[in-house]
Amino acid sequence: MPLIGAVLVIGAAAGFWLTGARGLGAEAQAAIAAAPGDAEAGRLVFHAAGCASCHTAEGAEWSETPVLSGGQTFATEFGTFRAPNVSMHPEAGIGGWTLAQFADAVQAGVSPEGTHYYPAFPYGAYRLATPQDVADLWAFWQGLPASEAESLPHDLRFPFSIRRGVGVWKLAALPESWFSETPGGDPAAARGQYLAEALAHCGECHSPRDALGGIDRGAWLEGAPNPSGSGNIPGITRDQLGWSADEIANYLNDGFTPEFDSAGGHMARVVLNLSRLPAEDREAIAAYLMQVE
Repeated sequence: MPLIGAVLVIGAAAGFWLTGARGLGAEAQAAIAAAPGDAEAGRLVFHAAGCASCHTAEGAEWSETPVLSGGQTFATEFGTFRAPNVSMHPEAGIGGWTLAQFADAVQAGVSPEGTHYYPAFPYGAYRLATPQDVADLWAFWQGLPASEAESLPHDLRFPFSIRRGVGVWKLAALPESWFSETPGGDPAAARGQYLAEALAHCGECHSPRDALGGIDRGAWLEGAPNPSGSGNIPGITRDQLGWSADEIANYLNDGFTPEFDSAGGHMARVVLNLSRLPAEDREAIAAYLMQVE
């Protein structure tokens, strides 16, 4: 019995250590700290990443400098997630954070207090962003207005309400590489892959998930059930869309499909964000999607 007890204790300690919240390593943080943050470049990263789509209040009007007061709710099979206040307010928001803490949150899903963020925050995609883009994004964030709005708690079912469990998810599902094969010989498609996979996190909605909630790489961008339980999110591979590259780029700019339908729901916000990018970026995303079979 003493031996069994010792094994159990050691196993529990190992599990506790493995599921701990760890930020970016020293090398990654050094690369971000060395990047000269450019607020104008960060504005484009902000729009590409869709930050305002989740962190503005429900019904808030679009703005180049939105109030990131949080409050939007996202119903899933695990429970309801609520986007927090990430404005520059020093207490209610993240105005008291450092660049390093911001980077840990965005790319490792770790709070300044050393706890896990739930992957409803798509840091699994953002971890693929370049150090320069992270530094630029933080530089832009500094100019956004503050809000005193209180962040509302998530309402999750047990055992998903235990944040330590996110450490298990990270071990099993947190990506360390691109989700699809890197396009070869086409700089535009490679740029589109970066925008679609690292910043715009298209796969977070348009790909199905496995039993642990990780993205099913074998069905990348092939569509998925709507997390809210209502309907399905369509596939956006080349064959499923059946659109030309020009038609895809135009849709990402104005929200109108080749059949004269229009983007609705959350996708309308995505289009609103992507329409603020240079036309070359929307064309790059289209070039990438034309290579996803």
